[in-house]
Amino acid sequence: MDWFTNLLTNGGVGTTVLMLSVSIFAGLILGRFKIKGISLGITWVLFVGIILSAFGITCNHDMLHIIKEFGLILFVTAVGLQVGPGFFKSFKKGGLAMNIMALVNVALGVVITIIVAHASGDSLFDMAGVYTGAVTNTPGLSAAQQAVRDLGMADVADRLANGYAVAYPLAVVGMILTCIVLRPLCRIDLKKEPTVADNLEPNREKRDTTQAQRHKVNLIPIFVIIAVGIVLGSIPIPVGMSAPVKLGLAGGPLVAALIGSWLGVRKGWFTTEFTESHGVWMLREVGIALFLAGVGLGAGSSFVSTIQAGGYMWILYGFIITVVPPMLVSLFGRLVLKLNYYTLMGFIGGSHTDPPTLAFANNMAPEGCKLPNMGYATVYPLTMFLRIFTAQLLVLMA
Repeated sequence: MDWFTNLLTNGGVGTTVLMLSVSIFAGLILGRFKIKGISLGITWVLFVGIILSAFGITCNHDMLHIIKEFGLILFVTAVGLQVGPGFFKSFKKGGLAMNIMALVNVALGVVITIIVAHASGDSLFDMAGVYTGAVTNTPGLSAAQQAVRDLGMADVADRLANGYAVAYPLAVVGMILTCIVLRPLCRIDLKKEPTVADNLEPNREKRDTTQAQRHKVNLIPIFVIIAVGIVLGSIPIPVGMSAPVKLGLAGGPLVAALIGSWLGVRKGWFTTEFTESHGVWMLREVGIALFLAGVGLGAGSSFVSTIQAGGYMWILYGFIITVVPPMLVSLFGRLVLKLNYYTLMGFIGGSHTDPPTLAFANNMAPEGCKLPNMGYATVYPLTMFLRIFTAQLLVLMA
């Protein structure tokens, strides 16, 4: 069995691809299991990667980094393609108030993170990692890691990943708990709650394409968008600190995809059948799976030592960052703005860029109710930008 042992420990290309594959398929299988209707879903890919790495599995670091970043690029590009056509219209149809709520939600999270860092004595570098995990924002983690590498502190990147991994699990549960607790706090009766609304309904063009066109994926615009996005994400933006911030490998393609899909549909270059196709959905899922597996396999070796060294307190800090801002903002949205409960659940998921919360909201909503998806998509893009920028700002402030 020496050949097998060598395969698992030689850190070569074969080992790296094998471990990525094991992390993804095992994580996806575990993600199918639910406890009282709650599932961590694709997040299990991250934890399987951490476990494999903690047991001494060695991967090629450079290859792992490239695959991880490329997976993230595929993910944000696909998300931008999917929500871009209706994103700008949402501001004209009631989405402005919700995006202001999302802005406040992000600001509260940053303020709480800084307060916790000062109160606990922990480094703001570490708390920046906890922040990205607490808001379940993987592109924010990548942007923060890129920022510290630009500052010549590559070793800090792993600490950021550890904080992210420690805070992430309870963050997923925390947002779902926020949705659950919001209901009795606001005395919401689901039987009386409207299941349709016109103010956030995105305009859709007529579906006049053939079945073949609906399943056809044109790769040319996807990779044009990625190329433009990489260039856009590399432009430094001075903020008067030790280093400029950038849209980065996540923000650049996301901006390019949002604008590209909006213009593409508006100009007739392609249709919403393309942006909503199974092929684009597949790119999104493959991308996030590769990224989460890469993060787990890269962070697992120091994950246990982080917990033993006091990192268990980061779980509590992350939970506070996760729950307090959306609870306060959602109470305002319900009690003052009178927003629909199903829309608010989607908002909570979108304001933390968290798919499991959206899945929970859709399970709670009656069949055919699109309000959770609309609330999620309305605030998701702006929130993504803000999380990417604030993650970088936190490490630049450290």
